[in-house]
Amino acid sequence: MSTDSLAPVIIKKKRAAAADGHHGGAWKVAYADFVTAMMAFFLLMWLLNSTTESQRNGLADYFSPTIPMNEISGGGDGAFWGDDVFAEQELAQSGTGASNQHPTEHHQASGMTGIDLINELRDNTGTAAGNGSEELLEELELRGGESMAALSELRHVVTRLSDQGLVIEIFDLPDSPLFAPETDTPEPVLAATLAVVSDVLRLVTNDVAVNGHLAARPVVQALNPKWDLSSARADTVRQALETSGLSARRVARLTGFADRERADPNPMAVRNNRIEVIILRDDI
Repeated sequence: MSTDSLAPVIIKKKRAAAADGHHGGAWKVAYADFVTAMMAFFLLMWLLNSTTESQRNGLADYFSPTIPMNEISGGGDGAFWGDDVFAEQELAQSGTGASNQHPTEHHQASGMTGIDLINELRDNTGTAAGNGSEELLEELELRGGESMAALSELRHVVTRLSDQGLVIEIFDLPDSPLFAPETDTPEPVLAATLAVVSDVLRLVTNDVAVNGHLAARPVVQALNPKWDLSSARADTVRQALETSGLSARRVARLTGFADRERADPNPMAVRNNRIEVIILRDDI
């Protein structure tokens, strides 16, 4: 047999496939970190959902502090010398504290920043209405912070700034009306409230306006008695203020608006029964 006709012999060596070798445990650590982060995230979401808006604002303020620093002090005391950044006697004198812009007669700031009430009124009205109104409020705060604080604590009273000046609004409460029903006879609570208002009016010499407002009736009448009644109630308040020491010359106008201007969208709401005492700006 010829050797040329023989097929070549091919030898194939087959290796047994071994099991895949392990890739280490690094992926387990990464997965554990991921699970821990997700657990912390959902725990944070649950905590935020269980807090109030004011608590969330406090948390936000904690992580973004805005503490005023004294330009001439390192902010320490004791072994570190220097002055405490919260020391009123230092912030008031250095020109960096609230007292420099809003000084009182004692040359100290009012409240934490000296402008607490101004900011509160800005919040109520969106923005302070006119520079003259804001300056009037600052003057009242500087001359009689205690009287303004007492006024803001009364249940029947809210204050706000307007283009005319500072509006002191005295209103009915469901359980405590200012006047006897459908009359201009004042209740004792109105006399007590006007006594505090009189203390505020004595702080400045600005003119004063008094407005009377009433809630609507469920039945429309041909002759609406609300006009006369709102004017009569405003005049009763004027007389009480003058008896308490307000000069008659300071009363610039007296207006009865009947039920035409509402403080509450519901025309028959008790809140619409109110008296407005306006300390007018000097420049109007």
